[in-house]
Amino acid sequence: MATFGTLSDRLTETFRNLRTKGKLTPADVDGTVREIRRALLDADVALPVVKEFTAKIRERALGDEVNRALNPAQQVVQIVNEELIGILGGQQRRLQFAKNPPTVIMLAGLQGSGKTTFAGKLARMLEKDGHTPLLVAADLQRPNAVNQLQVVGRQAGAAVYAPEPGNGVGDPVRVATDGVEVARRQQHDVVIIDTAGRLGVDAELMKQAANIRRATDPDEVLFVIDAMIGQDAVNTAKAFQDGVDFTGVVLSKLDGDARGGAALSVASVTGRPIIFASTGEGLDDVEAFHPDRMASRILDLGDILTLIEQAQQAFDEEEARKVAEKIATEQFTLEDFLEQMQQLKKMGSMKKMLGMLPGMGGMKQQLDDFDEREIDRTEAIIRSMTPGERRNPKVLNGSRRLRIARGSGMTVTDVNQLVQRFEQAAKMMKTVARGGVPNIPGMGPVPGAGRPGASAKRGKQQKQKGSRSGNPAKRAAENAGIAASAPASPTGTGFGLGGGAGAGGAGGTPSAEDLAELQKLLGRG
Repeated sequence: MATFGTLSDRLTETFRNLRTKGKLTPADVDGTVREIRRALLDADVALPVVKEFTAKIRERALGDEVNRALNPAQQVVQIVNEELIGILGGQQRRLQFAKNPPTVIMLAGLQGSGKTTFAGKLARMLEKDGHTPLLVAADLQRPNAVNQLQVVGRQAGAAVYAPEPGNGVGDPVRVATDGVEVARRQQHDVVIIDTAGRLGVDAELMKQAANIRRATDPDEVLFVIDAMIGQDAVNTAKAFQDGVDFTGVVLSKLDGDARGGAALSVASVTGRPIIFASTGEGLDDVEAFHPDRMASRILDLGDILTLIEQAQQAFDEEEARKVAEKIATEQFTLEDFLEQMQQLKKMGSMKKMLGMLPGMGGMKQQLDDFDEREIDRTEAIIRSMTPGERRNPKVLNGSRRLRIARGSGMTVTDVNQLVQRFEQAAKMMKTVARGGVPNIPGMGPVPGAGRPGASAKRGKQQKQKGSRSGNPAKRAAENAGIAASAPASPTGTGFGLGGGAGAGGAGGTPSAEDLAELQKLLGRG
């Protein structure tokens, strides 16, 4: 989530300074609010939003809920989190589907905001949920807009209605209305209309968009806005709200290096909810927008729920059950290890996943240095082995390892490290298969997972209900989510990171050693 990187750093530093104080004075509160105001303004958040936001924080921070709190600084963080959720829209808002299909979704926005790409992403997402979307090419102004939608539709596996060549030829209102009729005849249950944009807001653009809305009577009008446009976001959003009256917002390019003011301004200024966020260029790089999760990411508190959902989508349940049985009976092989790594790869960037863990905002350099290609190297080494060697790594003597290294283009040291990682992973996953969350070296114990020396009877009494998934990796993520929702250990974070002497970084965040252990498991140590 690069867009909020600078803002997140500023807020995290502000709260870190606040935590050094036992009791907060009005001067402490004013200083904190002043730093928050500066951070938001530097992030291009609209001034009216900043004023209202900081006024609420100051009022609550000077009230009884902070004065009576056992940990005043933590209570201020909680207040900021709650108010941040508020300006991001409060509750999550889902797409509204028509009672009688097809559901018509119209996309509007400036040229270059990412409407056409998002049309393909939305179609892909809806198809995964069992819908049969039809993309309608009603952007007949931008050169090659029709061709682009056809390419995106083909990549997404969705049908495209494009009767006109575009490039200034054809009536977009007629194309949109005909597209809805075609969807009804061909039994598509969702219609996604891609409309024309301009380089700036103008009367002709608004008139055309308003005419398409009037003619098709869409169930949803989604305003797609580039998260990188900064202060212009508010004026653009207001203009489209007056001209088209959209029902929801889509934030595109949220993976960029911009300041992120658009995301924190649009929902508050327009009163319309953010429904989706686009986080990359791939068709799968889009997610439903959760205000509470986004606020948690901005404050570097992690986003475990999204991580769990991604795991649920990436891992195959039937294959996971088979692997779980092998792990439990100590029949887990390098072939199974490779398959698990490949399924992990389906979840997307490891850096993105690690960035969803609490406290990772302070480890950007380590995350930047994390090598995404290690899974590919692991695959090359394992595929250079014979089936017998994959099933029984104990037969790998020196000559075999040299042959495997040459065949994979790696070194013998790389092969040795892979075998060590496999043995570590097998032990870890065996623990997971038995219903626990392993204590990774360099990390503290996970709350609720028991501790050395505790009796079996006591452990049984204190056992929390955990995940029953047959997928070991998914079960670990879900159990970690349960542990994170429990009261945090006084000696570490909600994940046990930083617990115990010498473990973890300052403030209970993951240390460089923690990340190194994960790097060692997934790639080169």
